[in-house]
Amino acid sequence: MSQAVIATLGLAWLVSACTSLPAPDAGQDNLRGTGDLGVIIERASGRLQVVETTGMTSLGTVDGLGDLSHASVVFSRDGRYGYVFGRDGGLTRVDLLARRITHRIKQAGNSIGGAMLQNGKVVAAQNYAPGGIKLFDAETLELLADIPATGPDGRRSKVVGLADLPGQRLAASLFEAGEIWIIDAKNPRQPSVTRLKAGREPYDGLLTPDGRWYLAGLFGEDGLSLVDLWQTPPTARKVLSGYGRGEAPLPVYKMPHLRGWAMAQGQAWLPAIGRHELLVADPTHGWREQARVAVAGQPVFAMARPDGRQVWVNFAFPKNDTVQVVDTATRQVVKTLTPCRGVLHMEFAPKGEALWLSCRDDNRVEVYDTTTFQRIATLAADQPSGIFFTVRAQRMGM
Repeated sequence: MSQAVIATLGLAWLVSACTSLPAPDAGQDNLRGTGDLGVIIERASGRLQVVETTGMTSLGTVDGLGDLSHASVVFSRDGRYGYVFGRDGGLTRVDLLARRITHRIKQAGNSIGGAMLQNGKVVAAQNYAPGGIKLFDAETLELLADIPATGPDGRRSKVVGLADLPGQRLAASLFEAGEIWIIDAKNPRQPSVTRLKAGREPYDGLLTPDGRWYLAGLFGEDGLSLVDLWQTPPTARKVLSGYGRGEAPLPVYKMPHLRGWAMAQGQAWLPAIGRHELLVADPTHGWREQARVAVAGQPVFAMARPDGRQVWVNFAFPKNDTVQVVDTATRQVVKTLTPCRGVLHMEFAPKGEALWLSCRDDNRVEVYDTTTFQRIATLAADQPSGIFFTVRAQRMGM
């Protein structure tokens, strides 16, 4: 057989093979990955929007998620599934690509968040009522373990600040009990708990990106509780104690959130309870205070841009129409925006070129260029609150 005939037959086979591949279903959207997807919580409607960050558009909605007045979301390892924790205790697994619910259970009376374990096989819920932590199979939502959050006096406590840790572990704070728990879930059906004394009323927790430090803010006293997770066994100690000493605290209209993950330039940028300031602490110097930055009101979220150059801050009432940008190199406020009424939540695009913020009272989400500070997109949304992007799936503590 001649080389020309062989070449012709080979070309014919290649064309046949390519044309015989199954065509995408004409009724489906074009194939897409999950790396630029995210969700917007529409709290008034029990609904979430699925969005994409590249074109800054909405792809569709998913209804039937219950009470989302304080909802949060974590993601599967591949970014395809979002796990929605609702105020009514609902836990819902949503397929972001198909935009549909795959599983939904009522697992508690009041739930405000959760975490995905390191291997992506177990999802954990933190519950207010009854206080505790539950572990579920990430594929089926089968209950694997129920860990009641009982304090030293035997009473149940609200659980906050749940974060995944290296080594198939979790950290959580118990508000009334004044404790931090480190939970080893290598065997998720038989988890073990290490209890640490934290201080008065830990209200939220932050895990540093390297997975070493868990930091819990204290509502009942000036200061924070710090756990070095590289120590065996881990221990807790107080840092930034007495930061408001000598001055009367200002009214607290909304609890700050350490889960803004404001680690920038190797330092932690933390909202101060009862003060109109950010505290800057340095892990390399014993977590001592390095600086304070005066801001427009009581900070709620202080969120670091992925490159660490900026921290964006939103505020409790009456300054909840304001957002400020702090340059972390100069520790100065470089921009003040008043984008809308009721700014509840912020989220950076995966590489930080844009910031999305929810405008609850104006029923929209706005997107800002983080270099020019210009608004570059607006999306309609029904009382939006939380904004969560799938890039969180690749980070610890989220």
